[in-house]
Amino acid sequence: SSGITQSTGENMAKLQRNVDIVKSRLRRPLTLSEKIVYGHLEEPETADIVRGESYLRLRPDRVAMQDATAQMAMLQFISSGLPKVAVPSTIHCDHLIEAQLGGEKD
Repeated sequence: SSGITQSTGENMAKLQRNVDIVKSRLRRPLTLSEKIVYGHLEEPETADIVRGESYLRLRPDRVAMQDATAQMAMLQFISSGLPKVAVPSTIHCDHLIEAQLGGEKD
């Protein structure tokens, strides 16, 4: 198997393990949003997870950014002098598309 597949499989297993730990701690089903967020907790066994109060320490596996704020974030990263990002990053720029009719007004 490829390194990408193995890494993805290991990552999914970690996310599921984190979700199972938090679900057990909270003793209730989790919403999809909670599964996504809590799956990325740094220490799910001990993290303070009080809704609306806790600051969560998350370990995202990817960072997706959008438009001008993403470009500014990347420029700041480039100026930091670091050799590489900690996690894969993507920029989605949907406002750079010119309209089919009336592009002058865009």
